[in-house]
Amino acid sequence: MSRFPFRFGVNQFTTQPWSFEEDVTRYAALGVDAIEICEAKLDPARAGEQMRAARAAGLEISAVQPQIRTFFGSKMAPQPEGTEERVAAFARSLKTLAPYAEGAAFVMNTGAPPDGNMQRCLDETVHHLRRLAPLAADLGVKIAIEPLNPTSINVETAIWTIDQALDLLDAVGHDSCGLCLDYWNIWQQPDCVAAIHRAAGRTVAVQASDWRTPCSGMDRLVPGSGSIPLGALLHATAQAGFDGVCTLEIFSSGVADSLYECDLNEVITQGREGLHRAWSAAEMRNDT
Repeated sequence: MSRFPFRFGVNQFTTQPWSFEEDVTRYAALGVDAIEICEAKLDPARAGEQMRAARAAGLEISAVQPQIRTFFGSKMAPQPEGTEERVAAFARSLKTLAPYAEGAAFVMNTGAPPDGNMQRCLDETVHHLRRLAPLAADLGVKIAIEPLNPTSINVETAIWTIDQALDLLDAVGHDSCGLCLDYWNIWQQPDCVAAIHRAAGRTVAVQASDWRTPCSGMDRLVPGSGSIPLGALLHATAQAGFDGVCTLEIFSSGVADSLYECDLNEVITQGREGLHRAWSAAEMRNDT
């Protein structure tokens, strides 16, 4: 039986109740390989110091979630309202954080289409990515387009499938832009495994959690405790050539059984174990 092919990372949204410093100390103590930085957790006055501390603790910085990661307004970050201001904010995040995160993926999506105008949202997203892609390349990082679950349409995003994200990447036409593959967001799209294969060579970030019908906009489960066929998706991702970090990304608030109220050390440990079990179970099924 083959070993789990990805390094294990944790996104800081998963441990929202902890401080940045607690994240670094506890991830390292738990043997986590990589950290996905959430800029909202950084202290602007000492962001560089904090980023260096994560590296010094032995954590790879695999990805960054910028404070403003959509070019149009979104429920999670409605301000500033102006598109140019939001593009400028994303560019500042690149310039500020990329020097401490060489090779990392800066995750983004479109934001909510203004007045429901998806075409305008897509066209302008392509335009702005063409402007930002050379900057990312010069800084030695990637920009990762993340299609979101249909629950977020017209709230956070104008795209919700892998193929829509690939169309955007084709329109941008720059090697510094790739795909962020979040299984919670895309697992219900038709023929998801085939779509992952179509993204071969273009996936630059992978995120995992598990699904139940959401009771809030932030209701995700530990891998292996929900409905997502994680094993099949993990195998498809590996077969498509991705060999980087698989990151645990869990949002859990506004629900009675919020994981943020649990022992977050256990959430991380169970998340890693759930991913490994899903990989092994799918491999056994493939061998029979």
